[in-house]
Amino acid sequence: MNSGTAGQKLGLEMEMVVVRRGSGASHAVAAYPASLARLRADRGEAMTLASLAGRVVSACGTLADSGLDNGFNLLESALHPVQGGPGGLDRLATAVYTELRDVQQALAEEDAAILNVGEHPAATLDPGYYAAMRVPRPIYDDVVGYRGWLHRVGIDAKAQNSPCTSVPVHDAARAVNVITALAPAFIALFANSPLECGRVTGHKDNRMTMWDRMFRYARFACDLRLHRMPDRPFEDLGDYFRWMFEGDTPARSLPLGSASGYKHGSTVFLDGNPSLVQFLRAPSWPGRRADNREPVILAPHTAHFEYAQFSNFLDARFRYKLASHCPLPELLAQWRRPGGIESLYEGLGVDGYIEGRVPSAVFPDRQLRRLAGDAIAFTAPLAPSALQLGLMRNLAEAETLVREYGWMNLRRLRGAAIDAALDDGVVRQLAADTLAVAAAGLHGDADRQWLGYARYVLASRSTGADRLLSLWQGEQGDAATRLAAIYPERVLSL
Repeated sequence: MNSGTAGQKLGLEMEMVVVRRGSGASHAVAAYPASLARLRADRGEAMTLASLAGRVVSACGTLADSGLDNGFNLLESALHPVQGGPGGLDRLATAVYTELRDVQQALAEEDAAILNVGEHPAATLDPGYYAAMRVPRPIYDDVVGYRGWLHRVGIDAKAQNSPCTSVPVHDAARAVNVITALAPAFIALFANSPLECGRVTGHKDNRMTMWDRMFRYARFACDLRLHRMPDRPFEDLGDYFRWMFEGDTPARSLPLGSASGYKHGSTVFLDGNPSLVQFLRAPSWPGRRADNREPVILAPHTAHFEYAQFSNFLDARFRYKLASHCPLPELLAQWRRPGGIESLYEGLGVDGYIEGRVPSAVFPDRQLRRLAGDAIAFTAPLAPSALQLGLMRNLAEAETLVREYGWMNLRRLRGAAIDAALDDGVVRQLAADTLAVAAAGLHGDADRQWLGYARYVLASRSTGADRLLSLWQGEQGDAATRLAAIYPERVLSL
């Protein structure tokens, strides 16, 4: 159970754009997870491989669960949490760079590498490419075939760098509010995706347009609404879950087994598309299995409430695991009380964290090392974690900053940050103010050094997107020719 201040544990989910060495063309990995597992097993680490539809998709060990995100052209490394507190960011950095070196070595075996971008500059979004590249997770059949998401808008390896910062449960809603509201600062500082399908998009962080495009024509209107910042801050976790689970929010398919992970296992479509609240208040509910459409009767359980936590795509989410469950009537009763979920979860034993979903992937490359120096480039993958940690440790000041700018104004600034990043004067000032509040929340210079990349970007007004555009527009020829020309400057360089 988390206790004390935020950041007692620090984790990170890194997504990485895979390309062929030399050309920079999008690359679908084949042997990567097995190669990584063999590399680590040779060092004495116990590794477990996981497969889907006969293909190995991840290798899990003591350092990380290293595998694939939505496509075979996009890696995802979910680093296991390290101890926070003084020196926590240093410990996280050690894990990050151990992972990056191993990933780099494993990819080299199939003549592949990581490109420092938040989205592949020239991969296609065509349906045929999507069908061939998509990882065969059952949940994707659900969201595409049933809910009608345009999931393929992310198949060109749109990559984020997602800091995971533990939080005491009584501060969880406040932390979600702050990290969500200050998303424009994160978007601007880590913008790194100005190109799509070989063309300049007009957005400094085009990756962040993905969610609106994915959900715009979804079967259920709530899917579009639940990725957008609400009209007001959340009062507590009960309020957060009501926003997610009540009203016009048909529940996502729910697992047959109470402990299924949301990316694996058989799930059930509920007949009539009730909200999660309607389902939980019923003795049972008819539905059909997602895998074979056979009819079933599903009885609600508190585990279904915990399972459904991923149902929104907000810029920051509260993610958690419970050590035990209570009877469903107790959960529903506590949910009605102010602060009731927090008190209930504290008693059940909750391990929770804030998942920041905004920063685009940024890594050291030759261009950044030349312009900013090795020391600054080295901080790039850790800077979002340091920024989020500092804000969550300085929560009262961060809330004051949100009030000064105004909740609805910050919601508007999100679009300005996507389009212009630091070229927008108000966004630039917000980024400076956010950095100052975060720096005050960190433990001395040892922790503050990890803000180095963000500080460099702010001072130079040169984001990863700006640096990529300068290379791209400085070359002639078609997209493939330009991509090959910029590859040496933007390939991961350790």
